[in-house]
Amino acid sequence: MADLYEMPGHLIRRLHQISTALFGARMAEAEIDLTSVQFATLVAVRENPGIDQATLAGLIAYDRVTIGGVIDRLVAKGLVGREVSPRDRRARVLELSDAGQTLLDRAMPVAVTVQGDILEGLSAEERDDFVTLLRKATEAGNDRSRAPLVPLARAEPGE
Repeated sequence: MADLYEMPGHLIRRLHQISTALFGARMAEAEIDLTSVQFATLVAVRENPGIDQATLAGLIAYDRVTIGGVIDRLVAKGLVGREVSPRDRRARVLELSDAGQTLLDRAMPVAVTVQGDILEGLSAEERDDFVTLLRKATEAGNDRSRAPLVPLARAEPGE
């Protein structure tokens, strides 16, 4: 078993479990009903009003097939508005509602705090190094993901 505990994949999976648990717990403590994917979605919609669902999926590196369910839940909560795109009737464009902006304003400091909680066993310098290396490894493997990150500059609406 000792070898398992040294495998990067196993450690990354464990850290993801920790990250998800901490995010959920801190949001629940703040009485905010959001998952980390919903949070990322709200941030991306706020920063890119009128973004279509397919482009949003690439922007947050989330599966295009399942992003619709995330959006459905956010629309049902009144946090996001969704309309048919005036440029492409097949596409749906998104806008953050006033309620969505209010909730995101409450959630942002909680999400920022969670980032420190995730890496609480590391010094400030180690955290910086870890994030740098994590970003480097993630970028190097991006094209191998079933849901690669597609920065907005590269993304085409409906792509």
